[in-house]
Amino acid sequence: MKKWIWVFSLLALLTAPALVSAQMPTMESLIGADIRQTCPDPTNLPDTVTIGSLLTLTGGASVFGVSQQRGIQLAIAEINNSAFLGEGVTLEVIFEDSASDNNQAIAAMTKLVEEDRVIAVIGPTLSREAFSADPIAQDAGVVVLAVSNTANGITDMGDFIFRNSLPEASVIPGTVAGAVDQLGIRSAAIIYANDDDFTVSGANVFREAFEANGVTVVAEETYATGDVDFNAQLTNIIAQNPDALAISALAVEAVQIILQARAQGYQGVLMGGNGLNSPAVLQQTGADSEGLIVGAAWNIGSPNELSAAFKAAFENEYGNLPDQFAAQAYTGAWMIASAIRCADSTDSAAVRDALAALEMETPLGFFSFTEDRNPIHDPVVQVNRGGAFAVLGAE
Repeated sequence: MKKWIWVFSLLALLTAPALVSAQMPTMESLIGADIRQTCPDPTNLPDTVTIGSLLTLTGGASVFGVSQQRGIQLAIAEINNSAFLGEGVTLEVIFEDSASDNNQAIAAMTKLVEEDRVIAVIGPTLSREAFSADPIAQDAGVVVLAVSNTANGITDMGDFIFRNSLPEASVIPGTVAGAVDQLGIRSAAIIYANDDDFTVSGANVFREAFEANGVTVVAEETYATGDVDFNAQLTNIIAQNPDALAISALAVEAVQIILQARAQGYQGVLMGGNGLNSPAVLQQTGADSEGLIVGAAWNIGSPNELSAAFKAAFENEYGNLPDQFAAQAYTGAWMIASAIRCADSTDSAAVRDALAALEMETPLGFFSFTEDRNPIHDPVVQVNRGGAFAVLGAE
C-alpha cells in the first residue's frame, strides 16, 4: 500500500520545494479569522498533532483524489505557517491511497486508526469506499470528515461520521429545477451504474426530481462500473428522443457516455451529478460536453472573498485552477484544524463535539452542520460554456 507522510514544518517547507512552499499566502486574516476570535489559542496540544487522509490517489477515481490531496496540502501549510494551533504545534497529515478499491480502503482506514492512531480522517474519496471503511473509524471512535461523499446515508453510519460535501439529494433537485426553468425540458432519460452506491443514489434523486418538476422519464439504462462500451444502452435511450439525458456516473465512465452519446447523434441536454463536476471531464470530452449541466457545492467564479483567495493561492502553488474537489478538501482540512483548536484536545470525542458545533466562513460559504452531521450551505447549478463551468443563468 502506498503511503505519503507530509510534515509541514517551516524547515520542511524551505528545504522541500516540491511540496507546498512556505512563501504562499497564509490567508490568516481570511479563513480561520472567525475561529481565532471564537476559540482562544490552544494550550494543551502536543508539538505534533496527527490526522489521516484516505484518498483515491491512483486508479479510476484518481482525477478526484489528486485534486483533493493538493487542497489538503495547501490548507495544512497555511495552518502551520500561521500557527493556527498554537506556537510550536505542527499539524501532520498521513495520506493513504485507496486506489479506488473498497478492500484497500478498508486496509488503509484500519492502518490509520489502529497503527497510526490518528485523531481524525479526511476522506475517503468515493461513497462506496466510505460505506466499506468508515465503520472501522466509527467503531474506534475516530472522527471522519467526508469531503466528496454525496450518496444518501453516509452520516447514518454513526456519530463520528461527518461530511462537508453536499449530498446528491441537496444538489440534484435544484439542478433539475434550474434546467427545466432555463431550457424547458419535458422528457428525460437516466443512465447509471447499478453496482455503485453513489451512482444508484444519484439516479434515485434524479428520478424523483424529474417527477417533482413535471418531467417524464422515458427511459432508464444501467451499466457496471468499469464498462467502456455504452452504445447499446444509448441506442435504447436515443430511440425515445428525450429532451435531457441524466448521467449518474464517476468521471471515467461519464466521459465515455458523453462521447458515445454525441457520436450517436444525440443533441439533447446532458446533465450530471457530482461525478461529472470535474474540469477533467470537460477537457476529455471537448465540444461534446458543451452545455453540460451539473449541480455543485462550489463554483470557481464565486464572489466569496475566501473562495477568491483560495483560488489564487491554489493557482499560485500548482499552476492550475482548483476544482470543487480541491475546494471541499481544502475546507475540510481547515474545519478539522478548527475543531482541534476549539476542543484544545487530541481526544477524538472532544474533536467530534467541537466539529459538530462549528460555524465558520469558508470558500464554500458560511458553513455549519445539521444535527445528523450533514452540511448546511447553498449549492449552485453549473453549465459548461467553452470548456469551463459557469453558473447557469449568469453566464
